[in-house]
Parts: sequence; structure tokens; C-alpha cells
Amino acid sequence: MPPKSASLLQGTLDLIVLQLLRAEPTNGYELAQRIQAISRDVLNINAGSLYPALYRLEARDLIRAEWEESKTGRRVKVYSVTAAGRKQLAEQRDEWTRFAGALSAILKVT
Repeated sequence: MPPKSASLLQGTLDLIVLQLLRAEPTNGYELAQRIQAISRDVLNINAGSLYPALYRLEARDLIRAEWEESKTGRRVKVYSVTAAGRKQLAEQRDEWTRFAGALSAILKVT
């Protein structure tokens, strides 16, 4: 059975990107692979969703991009979190924690 689509992803993609880039700067392709691997194939981000999010975060100065040479010799754009991005991440994590706690309480109601 194929994994179900995660409709919640659209509202949380920025949070996911900031969190994973905080842990390790990387290029878009590897970022998509990490999201899929860490989520155990629950989240499968396509380029049509990921790159607009990366460009939006870069335009807001929450991440920066630098061209680097990959292990295979190709030039890739590597993204990393800025100080403003770390601050935004902390705020979004707090909001998500409150939301997840509230949802968990509701789901426990019998």
C-alpha cells in the first residue's frame, strides 16, 4: 500500500526545512532525500514544493545559499540557516509544540 499524502506538510514545510538545515547545511536534492528518510517515507517532497520553499526562505533571509562543488565535481547550491532563521525556527517549534499538545489532548477524548 503506497504511503498516504501528508496534507499537513504544506503548512509545516518551512519548519521542516529550517530544522534540517540547522542540523546540517545541504543542497535541495539531499534535503529532500533526508526528509523522506527521516520520516520513513511518510513525507515525500517533490521539487515543485521544496524549491519554492527554499527560495521563499532565502528571500526572507532565513536561509542563505552558496554555490559549492559536490563530491562528484558538480556545482550545487548549499543552503544553511541564518541567525534570523534560527530565531524563526525557535518560534515555530514553540508554536508546533503547543499545537501538537492540544491536538494530542483532543485525540485522547473518548
